[in-house]
Amino acid sequence: MNGIRQIFGIVWVLLGLAAGYFLVFEQSLKLFEKGGMDNIVPAIIYTFILAPLLTGGMCIFGVYALQNEYKRVD
Repeated sequence: MNGIRQIFGIVWVLLGLAAGYFLVFEQSLKLFEKGGMDNIVPAIIYTFILAPLLTGGMCIFGVYALQNEYKRVD
């Protein structure tokens, strides 16, 4: 079971990094390029609020899984 947790830890870290990349490079930059307040506000929210929260949270969860922090102690 611990091996599965470690594999999923790697998956969570990779998903966190992919989510950060997608939000910043695929969503935010395209909205910044379009201009206008209707596009700038969501781009700022994606870049400075959602991307760090999602990336940080998923990566920390994955690192904890890799370090066996979720190991069950009976």
